[in-house]
Amino acid sequence: MSARAVVTAGTGGIGLETAMGLAARGFTVTVVGRNAERGAIAVDRIAEVATGGPTRFVAADLASLDAVRGLAAHLAAEGPLKVLVNNVGAMFAERQRTVDGIEASFAVNHLSPYLLTELLLDRLRAGGPSRIVNVSSGAIKVAKRTFDAVEPPGGYYGFHWYGRAKLANLAYTLDLAERLRDTGVTVFAADPGGAATDMTNGTMTSPKIVSPGLRLMWPLVRRAFERSTAGPAFLAARSSIVAATDPALDGRTGLLIGPEALPVPAFRGSTDPRIVADVLRLSRRSAPLHGHADAQPG
Repeated sequence: MSARAVVTAGTGGIGLETAMGLAARGFTVTVVGRNAERGAIAVDRIAEVATGGPTRFVAADLASLDAVRGLAAHLAAEGPLKVLVNNVGAMFAERQRTVDGIEASFAVNHLSPYLLTELLLDRLRAGGPSRIVNVSSGAIKVAKRTFDAVEPPGGYYGFHWYGRAKLANLAYTLDLAERLRDTGVTVFAADPGGAATDMTNGTMTSPKIVSPGLRLMWPLVRRAFERSTAGPAFLAARSSIVAATDPALDGRTGLLIGPEALPVPAFRGSTDPRIVADVLRLSRRSAPLHGHADAQPG
């Protein structure tokens, strides 16, 4: 039986291309998504290139922490896990809250992959040597580096809040790599660069997603967004596929794999001990492994 891999948000865009890349390399791939119809189409596409076991789709709303807990239990029951790719990502033009009462960008982009990873660590250890890949973003560069609460002070600007959630996840990822060093589980972050996906096409055309200062330069900012999201998803998936499979990374951990599928320096702030401590404290409080998250905005 071939080694198991899980890709969240794997029914389209970068996630689907990542799943296809893993399946072509012999993994038995499970893709996670919300829509069963999209899931069935993805399974058929992946099956065309698969060289391992049969591809599966599992439905889960990753904006719900209880759904993430249920997903983790389902996946854990299936046995050891070789690769977990937390590809899920979402950007919102307007402030939204999840069913748990948590600001949606932070919940989807950080708390969801954080919680799923923590709940699957035993299965990843059992599958070792194994790899965790958390998908990052260059949007981190515009993030506020404060994590006393889920929501930062100031107004809501989707691109900046998305970047902040990705910064939290990168800080967690690099800390997790050290925590798991010498356990047989290695941990990587993957920056895909830009690609034309449902997320970028759906939100990055609105000036509401950036701060007022950048709105003053919106024509320039929009052109920059358009250039950065013009590439095909299969190229953007390279960093995740390399992080998950490249033998050159055997024995290495705690690296950020950049858009050219090579290690690059981590974004500023992601290794700051104070930021890491605040992110871990906030994550544990907001997404406990058992029970319910705090419903407070902060």
